[in-house]
Amino acid sequence: MLNYKHLHYFLAVARSGGVIRAAERLHLTPQTLSGQIAQFEERLGVPLFRRAGRRLELTEAGRLAQSYAEEIFQTGAELEELLRNGGEERFITFRVGIADVVPKFIAHRLLAPVLELPEAVRLVCQEDRLDRLLADLAIHRLDMVLADRPMPPGTDIKGYSHPLGESALAFMAAPALAARLIGEFPACLDGARLLLPGRDSALHGALPRWLERQGRHMRIVGEFDDSALMKAFGEAGAGVFPAPAASVPDVMAHYKVVSLGETEDLRERFFLISAERRLTHPAARAVSEHARAGLFAPTRSAA
Repeated sequence: MLNYKHLHYFLAVARSGGVIRAAERLHLTPQTLSGQIAQFEERLGVPLFRRAGRRLELTEAGRLAQSYAEEIFQTGAELEELLRNGGEERFITFRVGIADVVPKFIAHRLLAPVLELPEAVRLVCQEDRLDRLLADLAIHRLDMVLADRPMPPGTDIKGYSHPLGESALAFMAAPALAARLIGEFPACLDGARLLLPGRDSALHGALPRWLERQGRHMRIVGEFDDSALMKAFGEAGAGVFPAPAASVPDVMAHYKVVSLGETEDLRERFFLISAERRLTHPAARAVSEHARAGLFAPTRSAA
């Protein structure tokens, strides 16, 4: 039987990245905590950590154990809260995986209807690479996944891709950088520095190919798995960056950048991936219906 005290100690070390800091938080000596972790690993029969310099890194088994431990203690906290309230407050937990290349404003707009449902819903968002999210979806740790691409072909994971909509692509930059660019869009892109979404993004290969077809030469100065980090660099004037045209007003207001222009030749697509062919979770249905009702309204092309 699983020792939950050991599981609690393991999670503390995993979150802290080391025994000493975790021991301080748990009010234990490092020697005692190390011994408890060793007993836990011996009981499970697999190593959960490996040393990387002065830090401890999770093994593959350790990452899996951490994901389950997080869920176990979250469920325990929900049970405690429910019982403390006399069982009066009941809610539906809706766990969503968000591929880290999906723009945050798009994710927010897609998920906003969940919190407007008549049922009490607790939204739990987990951001990660698509392959890891799909693995969690397969073992029902997630109710759905938001992605910029459908299920990868040839994957062993059973899942279904539900199109939510698509948007033209805008190119954005800090005002000072935009003022130095010469010509109308897309000619103004020539010679500019480009911030490119990471390899997990559908745009990673499509955007350079489009630029080549247009005869535009941009210098890629950074690649970003996290869309918000890419925009933060763009706000600082590091380069031009792409964003869905549907999110341009939000991006302009939040990051104080300007739009250089849009193209319909490149489109960002968004999908709800579920383990079921027919959506049954009320929150997943709300996301799908809201998106289809016009979230991605057509925008006028600038090129």
